[in-house]
Amino acid sequence: MRPASNWIERESDEAVANRQTASLAALALMLALVVVGLGLVHVLRHESRLEDCFLAGRSDCDVMADLPQ
Repeated sequence: MRPASNWIERESDEAVANRQTASLAALALMLALVVVGLGLVHVLRHESRLEDCFLAGRSDCDVMADLPQ
């Protein structure tokens, strides 16, 4: 009867390992989404400032495009 309990313990350890792997994969995916989202916000903010400059009728918008945000 002892080998059966060892098999159950190993199965439980494998299940725990699988859950940990799935959790780490989900965390990595969430982190990647956050990084992509922040990059998108940065690009959209830059484009918005440039568009506001154009809509204001300014002629020096190319200088503004080179300025850091």
